[in-house]
This record gives sequence, structure tokens and C-alpha cells, in this order.
Amino acid sequence: MFKTKNLSPQQLSALTALILSVPVALGIYWIRPDWLIALISLAVTFSGSYLLVRYMLESFIYRKIKLIYKFIYQTKATRREETYYKYILPQKGIDEVRADVERWAEQRSAEIETLRTNEAYRKEFLQNLAHEFKTPIFAIQGYVDTLLNGALENPELNRRFLENAARNVDRMVNLVEDLDAITRLESGQQPLFKENFVIQELIREVYEALLIKTSAKNIRVSIKKGCEYPITVFADKEKIRQVLNNLLENATKYGKQDGSIVSSIYKTDGRHVLIEISDDGIGISEEHLPRVFERFYRTDRGRSRNVGGTGLGLAICKHIIEVHNQTIHVRSKPDVGTTVGFTLEEGTKMPR
Repeated sequence: MFKTKNLSPQQLSALTALILSVPVALGIYWIRPDWLIALISLAVTFSGSYLLVRYMLESFIYRKIKLIYKFIYQTKATRREETYYKYILPQKGIDEVRADVERWAEQRSAEIETLRTNEAYRKEFLQNLAHEFKTPIFAIQGYVDTLLNGALENPELNRRFLENAARNVDRMVNLVEDLDAITRLESGQQPLFKENFVIQELIREVYEALLIKTSAKNIRVSIKKGCEYPITVFADKEKIRQVLNNLLENATKYGKQDGSIVSSIYKTDGRHVLIEISDDGIGISEEHLPRVFERFYRTDRGRSRNVGGTGLGLAICKHIIEVHNQTIHVRSKPDVGTTVGFTLEEGTKMPR
């Protein structure tokens, strides 16, 4: 069955010319019954109508369509695009052009939605950043004003206030350093120095570095039974040390008294190694899990601030792992505990 839905300009011109020329030829034959004259009039009318309709279509309708395509691309047409406009576009049916415009509209709509999401994220980030800086700045201002208004003469107060001011200065310094680290990671200004190393050995080193903090809460740290066999990974050792340090510090902060932290290491597909850090602490509610790697995002702002930190630790971990072209994830349940896992490239076995 003949379909007119996706006719090209040439086909539409021919169909229109045929519709016009046949009645004209039949009318002439009715007036003067001569097949030769009728056929000549049919050919002349068809040719003239075809050329006229095609000229009208290409001069007016497809000129507008070309403008639409140029608006879609929003650039000065390249040689390739000019060829497209001249030879390929006129072969398209109106429905095909409509489909192209609809695809462009859907793509642009998705881009606008992404921009809106990014704008909302940017606003929230700036609000959080201002809040994080405002807290220590106001604290320092309060201590300095109190000292200047007379407390400086009191030996007990002045030392305590100066120590508190110094702690808030340290907090601001840590905040700036963490922001700088994330910025350099995002911009690629921190190159990776990959090497082969045994991941269990690095985990034990980080355990030792955090011994004072874990001992203060009587938290037991260990490597999961069956995961002790040395596994070599190929990564930037110092950056992975930072990841482990951040994850284990979080596990200690939010771990329960007399609790435990367990590290698990698994070979996955022969090319990657999965490292997981698990605690039995307060856990994270399900609605917060998709956002825990965002900068400054806190599941409980008051409690998080009380235990210290800049709110950037997990964001830094995410950036470091992504710079390695690997993935990081989190599983958690309130009052049960949290597990954060990430993958690394498997390395070559270290010689003994």
C-alpha cells in the first residue's frame, strides 16, 4: 500500500504534480478527444507542476528547516554540514526532520535538567562552605574579643581561650587543605605514582597510625579471617593510604565503644581487588546513602560536627578512587554498622 507519511520533497512534488496534471489532461481530452494532445498536456503540466512545487518546497519550507538545523547545531556550518544541508537534508521526509528536532529537544531538556541539578548542588555547596568557615571564624572572633576585653589579664582564661582559638584555626587549615586536595584531584594536578604493594601491609600500617584513637574507644581492629594472604595491588600507595586513613577514622568516630573494625580483601575477576572496611557503629539511614560522598554532606549535622572532621573525607576518598578509574560504594544500616568498599587494579605478585 502506498504511504505518504515519509515522502521526500521530490516524491511530494511528483505526487502533487501528478494530482494536478491528470485532471488537466482528462479535461483537455474531454474537450478534444485526441490522445496525443492529452498526453502532451499531461507531460507539460506534470513537468511544470513538479518543478514549481519542488522549487516552492525547497525555497521556502526547506530553507526554514535549514535554519532550524543551524539553530540546533548553534555553530557556523562546517564543510561537512554544508554538504548535509545541500544533499542529505532535502532527501529527508518531514517526519524524519520532526524526529531529529524531537531528539534535539529531548537532549536539550536533559541538559537543562542537569544544569538545574548542578545549580542546586552548587548553591548547597556554597551554603555548606560558608557555614563550615563561619563556625570557626565566629569562635575565633569570640575568643579574641573576650581576651581584648579583659580576659587577657587572667592567666587561666587567656591560655584556655588561646588554645580554643588555635584549635579553630587548625580546623580552618584542615578545611582549606582538604578543599585544595579535592580541587587538585578534580583538575588532574595530582599525578598518580602507581606501584605494586601488598594491601594488607598498608592496612596494618594505618591501623598502627590510628592506634591511639581506636584504643580510646577500646575498638578492636583486624583483617577478616581468610583475607590475610598477601594480595598485591597496583595503585598510588600514598593516596590509597589517605583513603584507608579517612575510612578508618570515620569507622572509629562513628563506631561504638568496645566495638570492632574489620578489613576484608577479595580478588574479584582476576583483574581487580575489592577492599572493604566494616564497622559495627551507629550506621547510616537508607535515605542518606546516595549522598554520603558529597562534599560537606552530613547525615546528622550536630553529631557530625561534635566528633570533628571537615565533612570532606568521603568526598576525597571518592575522588582518589575515581582518579584510579575504580569504584567506591557504601552499605549501611542504622545501629548495625557501615561497610565502605572500593576496588583497585590487581598488581603483580611481590617477590619475597
